[in-house]
Amino acid sequence: MASLTILGTTKPSSLLSSTLSSTSPQEFKFPAKSQRPFSSTVKFRAKPFKACAFPSNNNDNGEKDDCFSTRRSLLVCISTLPFLFGLHEFLEDLSAKALQSDTNTYMLIKEEVRKVVSKGKAAGVLRLVFHDAGTFEMDGNSGGMNGSIVYELERPENAGLKKSLKILDKAKGEVDAIQQVSWADMIAVAGAEAVSVCGGPTIPVQLGRLDSLEPDAEGKLPRESLDAPGLKQNFKRKGLSTQELVALSGAHTLGSKGFGSPFVFDNSYYKILLEKPWKSSGGMSSMIGLPSDHALVEDDECLRWIKKYADNQNMFFDDFKNAYIKLVNSGARWKSL
Repeated sequence: MASLTILGTTKPSSLLSSTLSSTSPQEFKFPAKSQRPFSSTVKFRAKPFKACAFPSNNNDNGEKDDCFSTRRSLLVCISTLPFLFGLHEFLEDLSAKALQSDTNTYMLIKEEVRKVVSKGKAAGVLRLVFHDAGTFEMDGNSGGMNGSIVYELERPENAGLKKSLKILDKAKGEVDAIQQVSWADMIAVAGAEAVSVCGGPTIPVQLGRLDSLEPDAEGKLPRESLDAPGLKQNFKRKGLSTQELVALSGAHTLGSKGFGSPFVFDNSYYKILLEKPWKSSGGMSSMIGLPSDHALVEDDECLRWIKKYADNQNMFFDDFKNAYIKLVNSGARWKSL
């Protein structure tokens, strides 16, 4: 999302949107449906029956005894059990095959992404994730991780993302030749791999997202000029807490905004925030970070998490991983069999 935008090292630009304009849709080929694993919900229930040790055709009142009917029902039930158990086994087998198919596709995506995403390109790819998923809003369940970024590349806040998408387009072509995958899945997995390539946590990504066939509404990405209360309110509308805001902001450690090495994913972002180098009298230090980054460290609630992550990189990695998974699942529409 814009407040979490990562800048490439070759062409620095705002991590957050500052102005908005109309879109110029880009044309991409969208994948066909692929299978997702599911669990069988077939349940079996036999109707209770009366025990009858010595059945007869008629009872003492001359009425026909129902024991024969019960026995016939039992025989029918028994005769159908092999079919029902066979159906259950079939569904379980289908589910296992679907799971294996998704696993194979996931590994294929990771493999192809690794071929095209180097440390120098990681920041731009991660920024692509935030700008696609960052349009999500709980009110109306609109936007989110749906691949709509392919139609939104001409928007000012998405400047520079054409290059990142072109990089992934090459990898996607290789994957599609074997198993078609959505742009939403491709971008979500690529962002996780970009973090891993630079030394960050390993982030598992579920597959099965459907692509949108139109751009998301404009004006949903948080602006770079927002103060801390504004950022927290914006993230709250997306279902993200203050802790998740601070954790995801740590992605700014990649790129060219001065938070440590542009090619290493670590907790340098938080350590430098606490130093507030932008308050220096001049020089390059005054150019470090965005107004939104500076705002976080001035907010008591955000500051509490900044200090925690500055002191404990493992905690940051765990919280970033969980927040990333939540982000890339936000607003996603999922495939079904």
